[in-house]
Amino acid sequence: MEYFTHTWHWAISGFLIGLIMLALTYFGNSFGMSSNLRSLCAMTGIGKRIPFFDWDWKSQRWNLVVVIGAMIGGYVAIHFLSDPSNVSLNPKTLQQLAALGIDAPNGKVLPNALFGDQAFHSPKLILVLIGGGILIGFGSRYAGGCTSGHAISGLSNLQLPSLKAVIGFFVGGLIMAHFLLPLIF
Repeated sequence: MEYFTHTWHWAISGFLIGLIMLALTYFGNSFGMSSNLRSLCAMTGIGKRIPFFDWDWKSQRWNLVVVIGAMIGGYVAIHFLSDPSNVSLNPKTLQQLAALGIDAPNGKVLPNALFGDQAFHSPKLILVLIGGGILIGFGSRYAGGCTSGHAISGLSNLQLPSLKAVIGFFVGGLIMAHFLLPLIF
């Protein structure tokens, strides 16, 4: 399979995201991925038992197309538009990851220790994934949206709650990376 020799410049993606934000604002919509989980759950009819999911999901059909586009775009980007050999990490970072038992990318986009098949053979990693998923779901609901919704849509609309949420996301990420990740591994 033929890869591009260079990844896209960040300004191209930023410009395209900006155009999408302008189009969404023009049509009176806002962007966010976590709201799609609510739409998918509402589609199943679970709203008859759980009032939170009892709403008109058809009004958000356009946002489900965003999810499908993100999945297709991710597939195309990984398989046709990327060159994982140009992933470059600081040697100190590689040493810290090795101390935690996480392998270097070595021409891959993601380390096998976290994203390979062997992760599903470890009960500890399975519990970490389930616990992380629950925390992310709770956090995005508590914050009124996910990182993409707040950081892309909320900040572009100059919403103060989104600024607070994004600051919280970054602080939480720093705490996770520097204090909790070494305890987990």
